Amino acid sequence: MPTKTTSDLRRDMAAQPNLDAYLNDSRPYFTDRKLKGLLEKLYARCGFPKATLARLANMSEVYVYQVFAGRRHPTRDRLLALCVGLGATLDETQVILRQAAWGELYPRIERDAIIAHGIVHGASLNEINNSLCARGEEPLC
Repeated sequence: MPTKTTSDLRRDMAAQPNLDAYLNDSRPYFTDRKLKGLLEKLYARCGFPKATLARLANMSEVYVYQVFAGRRHPTRDRLLALCVGLGATLDETQVILRQAAWGELYPRIERDAIIAHGIVHGASLNEINNSLCARGEEPLC
């Protein structure tokens, strides 16, 4: 099946007056918003327990387990903190943000640029939060 761009889907949506017909025709192109699989894939390469991830992401173990079980949908900042703790690349982080229906890190927003720079350069969550606070921005968590 050929892929459709977002522009293709927008065009199809505008051309199809019947919502059910549009949804049925477009369903194969919709994003699966389940984070569990993406996070598990990143976690599998870490080699440390979820308790360590919780510490690296500055979260409770219970919360981290709930996210991985699919019972919690983290905020954008908490998801970013998890990505930092998991050692995700910037591209992986952007995919996870899209899948969770959060805005990607945008380099024209200073706070996002600080976070993205930290991710690209392998900074810890504490280092990223220190950079954010030093520039008058809110820390991730």
